[in-house]
Amino acid sequence: MRRRTRLLATAVTCCAALLLGACGGGGDSTSPSAGASGKPVAGGHGRILTLSDLRSLDPGTIGNAYASTGVVGNALYGTLMTNDEAGEIRYQMAESFTATDNGSTFTLKLRPGLVFSDGTPLNAEAVKFNWDRVKDPATGSPHRSEASMIASTEVVDDVTLTATMVTQVPKYAQSVVTSSLNWIASPAALRKGAAAFDATPIGAGPFTLKSWTRQAAMELVKNPRYWDAPKPYLDTLTFQAALDSNQRYNTLQTGGADVAVESNPVNFDKADKAGLPNTVLELSGGLFMAMNTRRAPFDDVRARQAVAAALDLDALNLAAYNGTGTPVDTLFSKASPFYSDTPLRKADKATAQRLFDELAGEGKPVSFAVSTAPTSESRTTAENIQAQLGTFKNVSVQVKIIEVADIVSLRTTHDFDATTSSAFFQDPEPRLWTAFSGDSPANLSGIADKALNDALLAGRTGASEQDREKAYDTVQQRLTELAPVVFFTRAEPGAIAGKDVGGLVQYGLGSLLPEELWIQK
Repeated sequence: MRRRTRLLATAVTCCAALLLGACGGGGDSTSPSAGASGKPVAGGHGRILTLSDLRSLDPGTIGNAYASTGVVGNALYGTLMTNDEAGEIRYQMAESFTATDNGSTFTLKLRPGLVFSDGTPLNAEAVKFNWDRVKDPATGSPHRSEASMIASTEVVDDVTLTATMVTQVPKYAQSVVTSSLNWIASPAALRKGAAAFDATPIGAGPFTLKSWTRQAAMELVKNPRYWDAPKPYLDTLTFQAALDSNQRYNTLQTGGADVAVESNPVNFDKADKAGLPNTVLELSGGLFMAMNTRRAPFDDVRARQAVAAALDLDALNLAAYNGTGTPVDTLFSKASPFYSDTPLRKADKATAQRLFDELAGEGKPVSFAVSTAPTSESRTTAENIQAQLGTFKNVSVQVKIIEVADIVSLRTTHDFDATTSSAFFQDPEPRLWTAFSGDSPANLSGIADKALNDALLAGRTGASEQDREKAYDTVQQRLTELAPVVFFTRAEPGAIAGKDVGGLVQYGLGSLLPEELWIQK
């Protein structure tokens, strides 16, 4: 049976004096899932299907989420921290991450004796080097926004790094957990250049690279220097991308793979019926179509409002997920302390057509392309948006299929009209700020609104849950009025496994931990 791990936007109950730093402890980030029973068994080969291919193994350029192959980053580089079902921080290579000034300054403490796979030390200087690279625009990291929250870092000693923030960010540990800041690679190896690093990436993760045939398969072997013995349990891993959801499920069901990283609710429904172990993180926010406010047609709010009013989310859910998905009506889920029943949008075809006609009458008929990933559900979603808008006059939509790596690069190039993306989260900070603040490099839509910016900042720095709740009520109101994105379904980051597989453990935004996997013999 499916175990839905609840990772909602709940308050983290920590010691007030230590804020995020008191929320941790060792151990796994979630409780054991259904599947193989008993104690983990060492040995064996694991075959994992992913949702996308990687262009580079540079940890600064890999997205740390289920869809952007976060499992590979976890395998090669390990994790500084993870989080559990309640969103509380669990320490891994880091011993603590504390602040005593409401998140103005953090102190990171590493476990002593950490080494990279080549035996060289993983120390505070290495963390500083990696965090500075993510912040550098030249790296092209999808997580530059999270790194840019840090004004400066200082190495205190081999295991201690202090980070001074641009502004108070009490929940900043969540930014580390859900970004490439969580992965530390050898500075010496990174300095050799991209080609050399991709051939021999040096991290401190549970596995090391044996071979990589691009667009085919990646082979990994157990890292004998991994800090958390006896993990990993498996001796070897194979990663292979499977973009088509039917292919993923069929390959797993017929024994061609052991684990499939998954996001399609149709496949989770099939897995439940077949008795396959699977896990899904339940989050607020969701998947959306971002409309680029930097250029026509979506620099005019009426064009965005027209598209938002035109779309029928139930019809989209039926087309993309056979009705098994969960359409997004509100920004926060009902279990969130920030939940408001104010709808993000209202379907109104008459209003949509009036706005399309009004724009056309001014010589600005709405014409745009939706850039989307090649996965079957992403493509189907974009094509359904195209089909629905095709029933209206004075609007024209094209679908542009691009690789996942190119989708990630749109954060920096901004070369799109509209694109499918996401903002799903446990606590709304920092994800809502990175997604919608006018000062955020990761703001895909480019929306820049003072009232929205002020509310996002208030939600970030609020001293009480009541202050934050008031701020996020304003955030939802402004997102509804400005319509920079159209949320269409809740994200379902998860994984499905064969019946003999144990240790399905995720953290953050559905990032699978390969060191926890084991196969019953």
